[in-house]
Amino acid sequence: MSWHVLGAGSLGTLWAARLARAGLPVTLILRDEKRLADYRRAGGLSLVENGQRTLHPLPAETLADTAPIHRLLLACKAYDAASAVAALAPRLAPKAELLLLQNGIGSQEEVAAQAPHARCILVSSTEGAFRRADFEVVFAGHGFNWLGDPLDPTPPGWLAQLEQAGIPRQWTPDILTRLWRKLALNCAINPLTVLHDCRNGGLAEHPAEVAILCAELGELLEGCGQPAAAEHLHDDVQRVIQATAANHSSMHQDVAAGRRTEVAYLLGRACAVAERHALDLPHLRALHQRLLAHLAARGLPVH
Repeated sequence: MSWHVLGAGSLGTLWAARLARAGLPVTLILRDEKRLADYRRAGGLSLVENGQRTLHPLPAETLADTAPIHRLLLACKAYDAASAVAALAPRLAPKAELLLLQNGIGSQEEVAAQAPHARCILVSSTEGAFRRADFEVVFAGHGFNWLGDPLDPTPPGWLAQLEQAGIPRQWTPDILTRLWRKLALNCAINPLTVLHDCRNGGLAEHPAEVAILCAELGELLEGCGQPAAAEHLHDDVQRVIQATAANHSSMHQDVAAGRRTEVAYLLGRACAVAERHALDLPHLRALHQRLLAHLAARGLPVH
């Protein structure tokens, strides 16, 4: 059964190239004919790992194609996920499976609403990659991938294919804990790197700001029923800052490139959940407002 991959960004390209390298059938889904032409000119997907570049000329099609989809890796941005699945809904086979790689919390429910008969498998990834050029990705940091389905704890039979492709993975019944933990990590790091215009390691110069954010994010996780995600949060944030010190956060990269950020699914979602649970988190709320003002001043969307 073929893997379809929508989203030729860093993680989508990384997954597609490794699956193809393992001899598994993979088809890219691109936005339109122009992107398809760009891809064909590039000759395929390029993966750079340990300084070595390999080219993978995968078959590709557009959203308008009609071939049925049985397994879809959705690797686009959170704000594009629901509309992408809505466009593909007529192509989804009965019992289709969607793997959702989106950052933050909220887009998963939006996707599920567009494809009520599909199985949505949530993915939380700590792998690092960045695009060096169109359809070329550099594997920058080995990490891990947790997969799970909050509605069905039964693991799918194709998990062994990920192992075959060298994609480290574990099926977990606690995938929501993983996603909330990652949300908190992103909220503690990404916005500050944008506001201080620094790499992740630059946050070592702002320890008090990081610490108070972690305290409030821990309070948020406790208050919304995710206590396990709150455990040792500050220690984990410090570890990530040190381990990725030379990296620019994804939000910093988006702002630097003049792209829309996923603020609505990160800080926006955190603040909305805090308000729903009547939690007073003034520093988190102030950070959200500072970030929105920063984005607006640069002519970038604030939602």
